[in-house]
This record gives sequence, C-alpha cells and structure tokens, in this order.
Amino acid sequence: MNRRHCSSAMLLGLAFVLPSCALADAPGPAAKAASKPAAMTRAVKKPNGSGIDVQYAVDGSPQIGRNTAVTLRFDGVTDPAGGTVRFTADGGLALTGATSVPLPAGAITTVVVQAAPASEGIAYLNVFTTQNGITSATSVPIRVGKGDPTLRSNGEVRKTPAGEAVISMPVR
Repeated sequence: MNRRHCSSAMLLGLAFVLPSCALADAPGPAAKAASKPAAMTRAVKKPNGSGIDVQYAVDGSPQIGRNTAVTLRFDGVTDPAGGTVRFTADGGLALTGATSVPLPAGAITTVVVQAAPASEGIAYLNVFTTQNGITSATSVPIRVGKGDPTLRSNGEVRKTPAGEAVISMPVR
C-alpha cells in the first residue's frame, strides 16, 4: 500500500510538471511573453523638479545612421491637468516621431522615440518633463562604438593677474 501511494504521488507530480514544460518550449505567444524586456534605468528625480518619474532603456546596439529605439516610461503625474514631455537631441543625433507628448494624471505612459546617431561617441536625447508649471530635464546617453569619450581641447592655457593657470574656451 505504501508503494502504491508513492507511485500515485509521483504520477500526480509529473502531471503538473510536464504540461508546463511543454508550454515553455512551445513557439508562439506564450514564448514571446516569457522573453525578458530590456532593463530600464531610473533617472535621478530632482527634489525641486517636476515630480515625474522617468525611466529609460536604449534598445539594442546603436549604429551610425540607423534608428535606435529608446523606450521611456513616465509615472508620478499628480496634477489633474496632467503633464507633458518634450524631446530634443544634441547635435549628431536625429529624432523621428513626436517631439511632445501629453502625460495623463495617475497613469503610467510609455513612449518609444527613434534616434539615429550621426557619428561614433555619445549623443544625448534630452527629455523635459513638465507638471504644475515646473520643468525637469533628463539626458539619456546613446553610445555608438566602444571607445571611451574624449574631450577635445578648444582652449589655451593663460595666466590670470594673480598667477593662476586657467583654460580660456570659446562660447558655442
């Protein structure tokens, strides 16, 4: 009798395990839902800023002249009138799509922006969130290539009347 009880328990356990194994290996919608999305980076929230929580992820590996999807998630809109988000790009980065999106109060909003870098290095997608008349800025880095960023020297070293060495740089 003990032997029969163990066999029944084992068969019952296999009955629960085998269907789930078959579903996990099956192609189709179940397999797509199980894939892990890109990890989101949470931007630092400024204490005197708009109060909107910004998270972002740069999908894939950005390449020169090709659109790269940047997924942004916005949360924390408490103003009944809602908020807005506006996008701009540094030189060397071209954006396609909407440059401004309304953010409804009490909802999480996800926006995908397409950005095409023009050269190697780091270019920034600038994200401006506004709520209650207060604006916050977040810069999303988009890196092309594997090299570390280098600063170019546009200025020259000069001495102040006090003898202190300073670099004088032109205004852009």
